[in-house]
Amino acid sequence: MSETAGFVGLGQMGQAMARNLLKAGFRLRVYNRTAERAEPLARLGAARAAQPGETVPPGGIVFTMLTNDQAVGDVAQGEHGLLNALGEGGVHVSMSTIAPDTARWLARRHEERGQHYVAAPVFGKPDAAAAAKLWIATSGPADAKERARPFLEAMGQGIYDFGDDPGAAHVVKLTGNFLFGAAIEAMAEAYTLAQKNGISRQKVHDLFTDTLFACPAYKGYGRLIAAQRYEPVGAPPSLIRKDFRLVRELADRSETPMPLADLIHQRLTATVAKGRDDRDWAGFAQEASDDAGL
Repeated sequence: MSETAGFVGLGQMGQAMARNLLKAGFRLRVYNRTAERAEPLARLGAARAAQPGETVPPGGIVFTMLTNDQAVGDVAQGEHGLLNALGEGGVHVSMSTIAPDTARWLARRHEERGQHYVAAPVFGKPDAAAAAKLWIATSGPADAKERARPFLEAMGQGIYDFGDDPGAAHVVKLTGNFLFGAAIEAMAEAYTLAQKNGISRQKVHDLFTDTLFACPAYKGYGRLIAAQRYEPVGAPPSLIRKDFRLVRELADRSETPMPLADLIHQRLTATVAKGRDDRDWAGFAQEASDDAGL
């Protein structure tokens, strides 16, 4: 029978990921701060836990999918946290977008207790998570990554490993989110330029995403930008604004000039400040149209 795993964090992404683990035959104990979010998974056979630490037996494996560094730290620490519960040989697989230094700090805390931390942040929207089509970056101890692999394979379509450093996969995640943001800004400016000169945004989008820029990022986000309709919401602007704060902090510490990251962070800040946080984060593309008087 498959190993029982813990899963903490049942937002849009976590719900879909945990559901795929159940479909693959894994037994789950799940926890979410808002308890009712565990109910759909309980109907599928998952056991509900009252505390994060109750999701995993000593020596077990637990997955976290949470919104930010503080949320991950909160479920790890404390009397009922994962650090106290995991026990020797336990594995914490963190799939959240957090700072690399936060991951390294958590890895040291786990190591002090004979436990292991595996970084496994993901690329993909909730629909990709539901279809088990996530792309997953990993880093951490080799044995722990191997133990996590069957679970990760049930949630994604590909796993790319970046070595032993527990912060490495989180660096990769931040670089990927930066690339998405750069693509959104580029399309926002290009489509706005076309529109200002009497050319259909949609026709420009069709040309480029059928030919020179025929890739998922340009096709998916470009469709929203061309139509200027930013639904469904994969992630709200406020959440990705947090990610770009992490990008800028990492760039500053490593003395890496990233002027485009600064611009995208400001675009996201303006979007949130204008009360536009109820749309997909690609909605920051509207800022380019606003600046052009459209």
